[in-house]
Amino acid sequence: MRRDPILGDAVKRIGPCGMAARQHSHHLTALVRAIVSQQLSSKAAATIFGRFAALFPADVPLSAGAIAELSDQQMRGVGLSGQKLSYMRDLSARVLDGRLKLDELETLPDADVIERLTAVRGFGQWTAEMFLMFRLHRPDILPVGDLGIVNAVQRLYGLRERPNAKRLTEIGEAWRPYRSVACWYLWQSLSHPAMRDRMAASTAAAGAAKRGKKRGKKKRANQAGARPASTRSTTTSRRAAPTRRRSR
Repeated sequence: MRRDPILGDAVKRIGPCGMAARQHSHHLTALVRAIVSQQLSSKAAATIFGRFAALFPADVPLSAGAIAELSDQQMRGVGLSGQKLSYMRDLSARVLDGRLKLDELETLPDADVIERLTAVRGFGQWTAEMFLMFRLHRPDILPVGDLGIVNAVQRLYGLRERPNAKRLTEIGEAWRPYRSVACWYLWQSLSHPAMRDRMAASTAAAGAAKRGKKRGKKKRANQAGARPASTRSTTTSRRAAPTRRRSR
């Protein structure tokens, strides 16, 4: 992160990268977790996934065939919604019939992995990017649609507005070829104790700049509305004197 001193400071404050602690040991397990976790808190997702995993033998890796054999009642019983149940059905069916070859994902380029995964019902761009980062260990992924990344960049860099995808991509150019690592530090910056003072200062600076900009606009507007009367043109108010005809 030498090309970006702002992020470099965050790296020094936070310490060693802990991405490895979030790695999943099995492709299918990672994808199942992704389905379970959608729109849930981390605690709720962990509880439901634990119940789901308990439906299978502890010493046997999770398989698409075993998922397909579960009844709807069993899956609903562990807390899966009807929508997530349909996602599980589609995922297991694609793995079983070969439309999704999990072992093949290791060798594919990032864009191709995203294409394969987003074909599965319920999987979007963000889910595919998380799989690339935390399962396939791809080092240069930048999920520009991740709200945590958006908020972290706005606060860390003292931006007045939330950065859009284009702005994030521009800022992230300095992090290549390790944008995945940069993202881990950005996520950590939102809650790490060592970053509290730094983030508070950046937020305060951005707020002051925004207020200053508003005051400047208001001042200019007031000045424009208070134009002195002496500066107004008088030519339009003058009336031409009538021409008198001389009598003979």
